[in-house]
Amino acid sequence: MAFGGAILWWMYRGFQWEDVRTALSVDMRWGWMLLSFPFGILAQVFRGLRWRQMLEPMDERPRQRSCINAIFLSYTSSLVVPRVGELLRCGYLSRYEGTRMSRALGTVVTERVVDVLLILLLTAFTVLWQVPVFVHFMARTGLSVQGVVAGFSPMGWLVTVLCGLVVLLMGWYILRRLHVLERGREAVRGLLDGLLSVRRVRNKLLFWTYSLGIWVAYFLHFYLTFYCFSFTEHLGPTVALVAFVVGTFAVIVPTPNGAGPWHFAVKTVLMLYGVDGTNGAMFVLIVHSLQTLLVAALGLVGLLGTLGISRNV
Repeated sequence: MAFGGAILWWMYRGFQWEDVRTALSVDMRWGWMLLSFPFGILAQVFRGLRWRQMLEPMDERPRQRSCINAIFLSYTSSLVVPRVGELLRCGYLSRYEGTRMSRALGTVVTERVVDVLLILLLTAFTVLWQVPVFVHFMARTGLSVQGVVAGFSPMGWLVTVLCGLVVLLMGWYILRRLHVLERGREAVRGLLDGLLSVRRVRNKLLFWTYSLGIWVAYFLHFYLTFYCFSFTEHLGPTVALVAFVVGTFAVIVPTPNGAGPWHFAVKTVLMLYGVDGTNGAMFVLIVHSLQTLLVAALGLVGLLGTLGISRNV
């Protein structure tokens, strides 16, 4: 939270906040923003339905509404503590549906692998389509491979290697401990079951439809916001795709909902396509804030749904 806040402070120091109020009350086309919201909801619903489909081959059959509520709550909780939602949603199904925690965790890992593969394919397509823009973006943000390598001193390389060795040793030690304990072995077996669940999904076409649908919905959730402002409505789907891909990688940085890194990355892309820096900063601030409020609202829906489930358990 401190890191994301520092980036936001750096981006918006000296910003005229009166312009934000004017943009929200006068300049913004709220109809397009409201039209984008159902796609943000749909992406999370698809994720819940796909998750349930992955659990079924292991004789875990949670209710659909429980899976969707768990997804809603996981995204909201990650606004406070990044990535904690992945554990929370597994604990949710364990509490309300009796799903084994280790199996649920395994399916979450598999979900992420599938998502990474899809986003890498999308990224490769987008980069090949817009090579000059990505080269310019990396040069402008200092993300070139040569720049990163040149920034390492001999001591930096030594520390990096030592940290890598420590991580490997810790992983080896934990696995040895799990291997000794029967409970640990059961947890590992459950995790492996979850990891391999995608191979036993009954309707693979539906699984991949959900997987593609998640990312199509996320893209439309973002792209439709371009029509909210006069300075972005003309940019078109190509620019939106580039900004979407860059923003997707920016949210890997563990800040609440990508706050800070996402703002910086998307604003930089918009500037590369001719959007004024002030307007770009305005766009990312308003869009991210409203989409974050949607995530929080869905968390409230999930919480209310949980109250209904708990009365029936």
